Amino acid sequence: MKIIVDAFGGDNAPLEIIKGCAEATKELDIDIMLTGDEQEIRRVAKENEISLDRITIADAPDVITMEDSAGDIMKSKSNSSMAVGLKKLAADEGDAFLSAGNSGALVVGATMIVKRIKGVKRVAFAPVMPKDKGFFMLIDSGANVDCKPEMLRQFGVMASIYVEKVMGVKNPRVGLANVGVEDHKGGELQHAAFALLKDSPINFIGNIEARDIPFDAADVVVADGFTGNCILKLYEGVAMVMMGKIKKIFKKSVKNTIAASLIMKDLKGLKKEMDYNEYGGAPIMGAAKPVFKAHGSSKAKTIKSALRLTKAYVEGNVVQEIADSIQALKGDSEE
Repeated sequence: MKIIVDAFGGDNAPLEIIKGCAEATKELDIDIMLTGDEQEIRRVAKENEISLDRITIADAPDVITMEDSAGDIMKSKSNSSMAVGLKKLAADEGDAFLSAGNSGALVVGATMIVKRIKGVKRVAFAPVMPKDKGFFMLIDSGANVDCKPEMLRQFGVMASIYVEKVMGVKNPRVGLANVGVEDHKGGELQHAAFALLKDSPINFIGNIEARDIPFDAADVVVADGFTGNCILKLYEGVAMVMMGKIKKIFKKSVKNTIAASLIMKDLKGLKKEMDYNEYGGAPIMGAAKPVFKAHGSSKAKTIKSALRLTKAYVEGNVVQEIADSIQALKGDSEE
């Protein structure tokens, strides 16, 4: 299996990207194609004594920064490391693509270069987040601010397949983010999406409130991109605030510092549980070929984790599973 990786996407590129890829080739038994400035990639690898065994390089002179607009990937930055990687994927020169770069540009590139699975209305950003027991997938979390009911139905179906095939959750519970758990809650979008999700071949458990999401309310949380992004950003912010407050408490006095040293192992375990970086990244769900977004702050460990998920995505034949399910939904709606 060959996975194409954007060597210049993210805050810690290219060093951490190259390190993560080198580790992944050994541990995951995969081949890597790095896209980016070849001379710079080779220089960084040599200076840091990183082996490029099982790694090829596709030269790309430009880089899409976080300040660039999403549409630049199709215009002024069409020769960027991200754009070149997506073009290589579309040309079947690799089995999947991973980038820690500009999220908006990656969504546009996945849609315009790789294309969508036939029948899929919109691709969706679907990160995996920690909860009280394990994790949940949030879809959509920002790719589509305005959504139609059928889009939310497809999000639920696609995420259900991913969580089962890649994350190993049997018959995952799918919930619709809403302002109440009662069937009649929400606006027109939620009412219509509820009816469609209820009539879909998934384990739909109904509406869920935001406060219940961290308490194992569902394995998949479906939302329009505006609502999902608000949930995502608030979730991340609260987690950082709470960990910061805990740290301040233990630094408050010598007595507290001694207490912290006694439970340091448990504290590190808690931090790891609540760190979304542990899950590596998120698929751009609905793209015709596997496209993954790693966190912008990714270090080598996170890149390796993202590559592990990407490999599982390919091996699980998730794209075809989604394509078949979307066609089945279309057939049901025509009857």
